[in-house]
Amino acid sequence: MRILLTTTSFQDTPGKHHQTLAASGFEVVTARGPLSEQQILDLVTKDGGFDGLLNGDDIISAKVIDAALPRLKVIAKYGIGLDSIDVKHATSRKIPVLFTPGVNHTTVAEHTFGLMIAIAKHFWPHVKSTKSGGWKRITGSELAGKKIAVLGVGRIGKEVIKRAAAFDMKAVGFDLYWDEAFANAYRVDRAPTAADAVLEADFVSLHMNLDENNRGFINKSLISKMKKGAVVINTARGGLVNEGDVAEACKIGQLGGYAADVLEHEPQSPGHPFCGVDNIIITPHVGSRTFESVERQAMRAVTNIVEFLNGGTDFIQANKF
Repeated sequence: MRILLTTTSFQDTPGKHHQTLAASGFEVVTARGPLSEQQILDLVTKDGGFDGLLNGDDIISAKVIDAALPRLKVIAKYGIGLDSIDVKHATSRKIPVLFTPGVNHTTVAEHTFGLMIAIAKHFWPHVKSTKSGGWKRITGSELAGKKIAVLGVGRIGKEVIKRAAAFDMKAVGFDLYWDEAFANAYRVDRAPTAADAVLEADFVSLHMNLDENNRGFINKSLISKMKKGAVVINTARGGLVNEGDVAEACKIGQLGGYAADVLEHEPQSPGHPFCGVDNIIITPHVGSRTFESVERQAMRAVTNIVEFLNGGTDFIQANKF
């Protein structure tokens, strides 16, 4: 068996996932993702191709899938977000798409709160000032008593709500699937729509999957209806916001700030609208990149692909035939 490994946090973080993959006996070819469609095409169409892909946020399009056939047997996502994979096309070609739910909710929730605190307390301009020898001071805001809208109350959203409760925040949530027992335990109000949830919120935390129905959800029109000075936190997908609209709203103070671990196109390009805006903080998609989370995620991904290719049953499949 021959597999292509592209996720960098898997490769860069020590742990038993390396030994487990090596023990599989598979031939492992590595590349540094996230890779574009053309970069993936170049790899899967030479030297005989691959039986499996162990990928991060690389573009696994219909064209890539077809080019990788007939050898390709499985796509094993390192993570839970599947928007970079054409799952529908993989399903039509009877190619299983495996993924790793339940491994990174703790660390992503922690990262979410780190970003929230950083924006509320103006960490970036303060750090930038002191590092350059200055002593610039800006008055910040407390989280206590504020309303947080959590859009997507799955594993990560729930962990964010738990931490919000510890900070004495009031939570309102939106999700198509509502856990009434959890909502009652943490006194979470249910909004009828995602747009309704954000209207009176001081903080908005995005934890939705990205699809064509919610692409650009946070945009100029919605921002104009939100509370002036509200802060948006995004540890989900960059495409959930219109980045140009968010940058402009932060500049004029309609939004108090934007803090994200994701961009619509990564890495950030020169001249991106977020450059030079002090109340916008972007981290380089590292929300799940902790030693603990990487090992959990990597072990699940390795187990998925090894079990599947060896005819086992201990794998988690996202698509159904």
